[in-house]
Amino acid sequence: MANEPSSTLRTVPDVQSGLPATQVSLSRVGVTGVEKVIRVRDADRENLFYAEMECFVDLEPKQAGVHMSRFEEIVAEAIDEVVLGEAFKAEVLAAHVAEKVRERQHGRRAEVSLTARYPEIVTTPESGIDTQEIYVLFGTAVAAEAGTRTLTGVQAQGMTACPCAQGMVAELSRERLAAAGFDAEQIDRIVDVVPVATHNQRGIGTLHIGRPDGAADWVEATELLRIVESSMSSEIYELMKRPDEMAVVVKAHETPRFVEDCVREMIRQVVERYPDLPEDAFVMARQENLETIHRHNVVAERYGTLGELRAELASGERTASHSTRFGGKEVGPQIAAWSVDRSYATDLPVAMRAFSGSSSAQLTADLVGTGGQPAPALYGPWAPRSTGDIARPGVGCEPGVGG
Repeated sequence: MANEPSSTLRTVPDVQSGLPATQVSLSRVGVTGVEKVIRVRDADRENLFYAEMECFVDLEPKQAGVHMSRFEEIVAEAIDEVVLGEAFKAEVLAAHVAEKVRERQHGRRAEVSLTARYPEIVTTPESGIDTQEIYVLFGTAVAAEAGTRTLTGVQAQGMTACPCAQGMVAELSRERLAAAGFDAEQIDRIVDVVPVATHNQRGIGTLHIGRPDGAADWVEATELLRIVESSMSSEIYELMKRPDEMAVVVKAHETPRFVEDCVREMIRQVVERYPDLPEDAFVMARQENLETIHRHNVVAERYGTLGELRAELASGERTASHSTRFGGKEVGPQIAAWSVDRSYATDLPVAMRAFSGSSSAQLTADLVGTGGQPAPALYGPWAPRSTGDIARPGVGCEPGVGG
């Protein structure tokens, strides 16, 4: 018909794939504040929780921009797969998204981080009632040509009791008991039996464990949460009856701990709980205590490889050896020369940048070989994968000095 409207298919130019006016590569381009409700596997259960994600990819100098809509498409696809198929862990989901982002955005490396509020039903210590506690679950992944590395993390709250103030209160109690006519033996019995007052803090403990390339899946969020909570003076609960309140207060005052004690206890429990973890597994423990008698808060941290931590716990001496790892393998003794090619920023915590591949600098290193074999035979284009993979483009470099 003469008046029937006609449709015209328009070709939209792909501006992002064009040449930029200034041809320089970008370290990270992506999206932040992506909010989703996803399902994460925790042992034999599945939980829905609120999550916020960040997705980044590097950009070549001859590409104007990334396709921002693809980030949302990839995340949505991954969530659908998680909901309809196997329920991934947070770090597995992050790795799944990172690998797809790198592939579809044609990048050398992609980085995805996930922070989620995580519900868990726990039972109070005396009344035995169920209460829902909200924890924080972290999943981080960096995908590159050499492989994908992941970090599993949790954050929980608890209570700490100050040993220093408690010691002073105990001494004051002894003086007053002596003045009231009690003998030394009676005073010792009283101080041992009666809980001694001190000031308290609400503590926030954070624990991350990093999975080396190709390592098996060997950590559960619930176990990490148990380690974090038990590293403080006492667990805390959202809903408590009066007997529960008494039990929490008494337990905390019978287990006084400084902020430093909490971090050391986390490290000790990780080493004892995971004897089969590889030496190059990464561990980061952090404790922040919210002070009650001061206006400031206090913080303690420890990070390093599991091998370093095991050695320190066994010897009691600080690890002070220099290490340089390419793709998770130690090459420090083979480095003849090195130079910094470029540096770039990252929002990851400092201790995690090298492990995850989100380095603060890109290095060029000259290797001399080892074991009687020259560097070309070990790391050249035709070298076996067992040694040659560490020299492939995109492999992370991890310089460090002990603990």
